[in-house]
Amino acid sequence: MSTETLEHSGLVVEETPAEAFQPYPLETFDYKYKGRETRISFTCPEFTAVCPFSDFPDFATIKIEYVPNERCIELKSLKLYINSFRSVKIFHEHVVNRILEDFVRACDPVSVDIEGDFNIRGNIKTVIRASYLREGE
Repeated sequence: MSTETLEHSGLVVEETPAEAFQPYPLETFDYKYKGRETRISFTCPEFTAVCPFSDFPDFATIKIEYVPNERCIELKSLKLYINSFRSVKIFHEHVVNRILEDFVRACDPVSVDIEGDFNIRGNIKTVIRASYLREGE
């Protein structure tokens, strides 16, 4: 575990190290309409990870919208990839950025927007958004 102690509260945070988390691989297939701006949207309403503070589950809806370049993401692999987070201790902010990095690495899209809409915890609603735009686009 990657451990950090917060300065003011003294709380110990244990996040799963990035190198220890091996999610299900995102599979891709050829996109036959390169150059056409086709927007593909996925909504994953049953995302679950583990809070690094409390060890309680965090629930979210993950939304992904992308414009493919030469490859598209295969749906079953996306489902299994998203489910890979179920036992991972990770901050909301890191979840969304990790998904963005893995998505870009897998299919090299023209652009992609990822949103994590997390359930209310402690009277706070958290929504995280991260985007990627391919250079030269």
